[in-house]
Amino acid sequence: MVGPHNRAGSSGRLREADLAVSDLENGIARKKDKEKGDSCKASISDYVCNAVDDHCFGVEKVGGVNGKGKLQHNLFSFVLKLVVAIVAFFVLLTSIRRMVSITNKPLLVDNFAGGYWWLQLQEQLISDFSDIQELSLGSSRVKEVEFCSQEYENYVPCFNTSENTGNSYLERQCERGLRLNCVVLPPRNYRLPLRWPSGRDVIWYANVKISAQEVLTSGAVTKRLMMLEEGQISFRSDSLMFDGVDDYSHQIADMIGLRSVSDFNQAGIRSVLDIGCGYGSFGAHLFSRNLLTMCIANYEPSGSQVQLTLERGLPAMIASFSSKRLPFSSLSFDMLHCARCGINWDEKDGIFLVEADRLLKPGGYFVWTSPVAGMHGSHETNENQKKWQFVLQFAESLCWDMLSPQDDTVIWRKTTHRNCYAHKKHSSNPPICEKKYDVESPYYQPLHLCIGGTRSERWIPIKQRTAWPSRASLNSSEIRMYGVLPEVFSADSLKWKSAIQEYWSLLSPQIFSDHPKRPGDEDPSPPFNMLRNVLDMNAQFGGFNHALLEAGKNLWVMNVVPTTAANSLPLIHDRGFIGTSHNWCEAFPSYPRTYDMIHAFGLLSLEPHQHQKCTMLDLFLDIDRLLRPEGWVIFRDTPSMIELARTLATRFRWDARTVDVEANIDERVLICRKPFPGDKV
Repeated sequence: MVGPHNRAGSSGRLREADLAVSDLENGIARKKDKEKGDSCKASISDYVCNAVDDHCFGVEKVGGVNGKGKLQHNLFSFVLKLVVAIVAFFVLLTSIRRMVSITNKPLLVDNFAGGYWWLQLQEQLISDFSDIQELSLGSSRVKEVEFCSQEYENYVPCFNTSENTGNSYLERQCERGLRLNCVVLPPRNYRLPLRWPSGRDVIWYANVKISAQEVLTSGAVTKRLMMLEEGQISFRSDSLMFDGVDDYSHQIADMIGLRSVSDFNQAGIRSVLDIGCGYGSFGAHLFSRNLLTMCIANYEPSGSQVQLTLERGLPAMIASFSSKRLPFSSLSFDMLHCARCGINWDEKDGIFLVEADRLLKPGGYFVWTSPVAGMHGSHETNENQKKWQFVLQFAESLCWDMLSPQDDTVIWRKTTHRNCYAHKKHSSNPPICEKKYDVESPYYQPLHLCIGGTRSERWIPIKQRTAWPSRASLNSSEIRMYGVLPEVFSADSLKWKSAIQEYWSLLSPQIFSDHPKRPGDEDPSPPFNMLRNVLDMNAQFGGFNHALLEAGKNLWVMNVVPTTAANSLPLIHDRGFIGTSHNWCEAFPSYPRTYDMIHAFGLLSLEPHQHQKCTMLDLFLDIDRLLRPEGWVIFRDTPSMIELARTLATRFRWDARTVDVEANIDERVLICRKPFPGDKV
């Protein structure tokens, strides 16, 4: 990879950073006039995608109203219109063919009668013609996306509470057409988060939606806060229970049979799912011990656990135990933690405990702190005692072994023996899942009252797994278990190790200047602002995550495996990373401005071939919503997709710069930076 292109999309390359700045600028200046013409002559596609500056909107400017220049201009306009018409015709045919092949089943009469087929065809045609219009007009004429009204500053698609009643808002409802087609604004007094680790303990009050009353009354053991002066919220006094989160963590270690939390790693514990995490203090404490905690909680319109946890720079996403399976692989976490998390584990015949069992690795731990758990040894006959007896008996049917309880905390350890389930066959016990329900990475499929994961090759007790950080580097036999060739895995690791070095050196506003250059010794080291929360939209094997950690970057990555890609999520989980499945035609379950950097490798060329339910504009709307001001987006894709992405980037007012990939003409990189609203007019 070498330096970035100029804004007109020149095909010339900048020299490497070891050349003097003056030579670099002179070299660009000498080529400037030539580039203005050359960049527009290659083909109609080059003309369309590189029309950023006025001097590049056409073959050349015509000096008069007659003569040879006018004839050339008219001829070119005719050819361009003809090409657009031909493309439109073929898009029409392609759209019809797509609709006929939406499913492998014949189109039903009911679909035609209800108008559903015709509605989908109309939507697809609008989408295709919209893309043609964007290409034919060029980015200099593309209309910028409008801003949403300020009331939507914390807007989360798929969770529209105004159309739901009771607790039904906990369920995702990602219906097409319900999403806003506008740019979500930050709060008026929004400020960049503090650098890590300062941002872990102090956040800006204006950056999140929480009322002063919610702060003052957050006396629950998982949510204790303290307001500071100058609009800040401090978590330094956050006390989980007893004498604080440190004592609580030590108690858990002691109950497991360890001397301290530092021994968790040696006991095979690396990844923890924290259900109803409060404001993330348990995860923040474990992070300092090389444990990675993923917080999940219900959508909350105000005082959100997920929003505040992410603002602190800790992993979190909106998810709930309701009627759907969570979008994580089976056997994916070493520990599940629920401290007064609000889940009634005795409800629905224990189906939530079955889902917890699916997520736990063999030998993993389920930690439950609750007044109900405090009923152990009690002879009372109240409601809590009934709930406790149900959970106790159901956990036994799941082959969980209860460890010595203390106070209100109980810990179970999942069995490491698959044959345990066969020995516990009883009409009242949950059965082993049939193959059709034993999906390794379900995506919001309905919950089933059956035990999953028992057929998996990944049934490996946590104490037999390699300890972190060696766990991230799999050996050849382990790699083959996931259907991946070792040489492919090694090449992927080397690729991202090299790419990270290049990416990091380019994350500077200087690359967007008229004379771009890599930062020198006198410049601030990139990135000049904080990068803590990273989203990888097409994570594949988690190589991008691994390369960042090997480079010593103090951050975490949400690894997303698209539902349209090969299922590599189990591999990511088993490497000790966190991740989730996701359909990128739907909004990601997170709050606005929760990521500092978003990375998308091959996603743009992957999605159009697999999905006909959304446009690239829909994808960019969600990227912009998730990205905080002054955050970065890195696209790596085919040249044609990168050019289309660059056109769309201008609609969102992003700074954008294309970069060549060394020794790979089939890929280009687009680096974008989202400005504060008002920085660009």
